[in-house]
Amino acid sequence: MNNRPNFNIYHPNCPSRLFFENMADKWILFILDTLRNQPEHFNGLKKKILGISPKVLSHKLKILERDGFISREILDTRPIRVQYSLSALGFEFSKTALSFKHWAEANMQHVLSAQQYFDQQQLMENTQEQLMAD
Repeated sequence: MNNRPNFNIYHPNCPSRLFFENMADKWILFILDTLRNQPEHFNGLKKKILGISPKVLSHKLKILERDGFISREILDTRPIRVQYSLSALGFEFSKTALSFKHWAEANMQHVLSAQQYFDQQQLMENTQEQLMAD
């Protein structure tokens, strides 16, 4: 007998849907990928993840800690420092983040070409519509 609840990500009230919304975030994926290599302090993460604000980093770290993906350890140093590391669950999920990273790096040129083609087509269509309207 299986007592596991059934989760349906397509149902608006399903907890897995909120989880998916949180995890499909660029900053979450960057944090997980960065922590795959080694534990980091807050400032170390901020330096390695270019463009993330301290407020956003703090918020995303809290989400990851709440979901059980990272551990937050207060170190007995002067000044006190906090170190973040992946939990076993976080390490397992970070493989997904790594797959996204590798795919993006390998396929970005194709995406950029498709975007350029689409934008050119849109421009031509808009120009034709304007000429026909005049």
